[in-house]
Amino acid sequence: MSHRVAPPEGRPAGPFRIGCGAGYSGDRLEPAVELVEQGDLDCLVFECLAERTIAIAQQARAADPSRGFDDRLEERMSAVLAASHARGIRIVTNMGAANPMAAGERVRHIAARLGLHGLRIAVVTGDDVLEVMRAGSFSDMDDGTRLAVERVVSANAYLGAEPIVAAIAGGADVIVTGRVADPSLFVAPIAAHYGWSLDDWTRLGRGTLVGHLLECAGQVTGGYFADPGAAGGAKDVPGLARLGFPLAEVSEDGSATITKVPGSGGRVTTATCTEQLLYELHDPSAYVTPDVVADFSRVHMTQVGDDRVRVDGATGTARTGHVKVSVGHYDGWIGDGQISYGGPGAVGRARLAAQIVEERLRVIDLAPRDIRYDLIGVDALHGAGPARHAPEPYEVRLRVAARTDSAGEARRIAQEVEALYTNGPAGGGGATVTVRQVLAMRSLLIPRQMVHARVQTLEVE
Repeated sequence: MSHRVAPPEGRPAGPFRIGCGAGYSGDRLEPAVELVEQGDLDCLVFECLAERTIAIAQQARAADPSRGFDDRLEERMSAVLAASHARGIRIVTNMGAANPMAAGERVRHIAARLGLHGLRIAVVTGDDVLEVMRAGSFSDMDDGTRLAVERVVSANAYLGAEPIVAAIAGGADVIVTGRVADPSLFVAPIAAHYGWSLDDWTRLGRGTLVGHLLECAGQVTGGYFADPGAAGGAKDVPGLARLGFPLAEVSEDGSATITKVPGSGGRVTTATCTEQLLYELHDPSAYVTPDVVADFSRVHMTQVGDDRVRVDGATGTARTGHVKVSVGHYDGWIGDGQISYGGPGAVGRARLAAQIVEERLRVIDLAPRDIRYDLIGVDALHGAGPARHAPEPYEVRLRVAARTDSAGEARRIAQEVEALYTNGPAGGGGATVTVRQVLAMRSLLIPRQMVHARVQTLEVE
């Protein structure tokens, strides 16, 4: 790949500035606007697609072929599109989810409404491999089991940077994708800007490090790091109510400085960056993406100023011959019944209530696949051990959650909790009954040649 994208008109050549405007689908909107208006960016990335999100989006598309993309696409694009276009900031996002083409058309509609004539939108598809998988087998799952085809909702392969680089080379101002590996959303515009070869494994490894640090937005600027009073105050983070989202100044060799808009809330330190580096990282020496097998084991970080951390030392080796596929499938039902107890003896009454439900299930001969009894506020997170040493709570909520093979069984279990209103210990209140189908995720690897990415361009007239 030799195409190099020129910097925005009127801006001197220098480090490529790329920011993250969202770290998940429900993230805040204002930090992205702040990045566009004050971040002096070349590119803004919205990373909004979690593992289960795309399977849920596939369900939405099945119900309505015009849907299946991120629910907040219109809100985000309406807020930043005009200002980004005026400043020459390219936008890359995976908000296309299960329906990138419909998302691209929606962006074109928004741009036309805003009068952004000539804006080019590239749509990247090809990650949906459900029909490819149905033609073969779902037996090669991570635990060796086989999934019945009728239970499978979605199968989406993780695309890499290559189709996004092609879209940028074609002059796209906005690139909308479905399932793309999170770091690849950042690798692509960096690689396109500097003309990196897509087999330059060292630079791709460094770009992947940048993407990994930025992809969760406010996590690296202190959001997930914050723990007031911990470590003698070392984890105190100011301004969390207006947390600034991160940007990276990336050099041609792939080294980078992580920072944020001056004056925004949060912190960028070697500690916040180190925690994000280790986030969801299994083997630091072999972080496998569709672009490269990145090696972060020799990464070093240097605080070079207030809210400025220099990161370097990543390398990489050749990408593998396979890509990951996330498979969404139905896996039974969950019945959830809850009820609260308050006042003196609340914990004892809640424990008695749990025993009553347990016995009732034997009486009615209902055996769920799995069940748990939690006292929220006492033992729901860490089990009974730590609770023995805690002071007696004055209020507690019993939750009984069971996994079953049918919706009817799930509802019946939850209703046994509701029946404690008049049939259980004194003082129960606020009972709720919830029944939902389980949409589970599994992973497999398929040969790279089975996945065919495509790019289609839309233009605002």
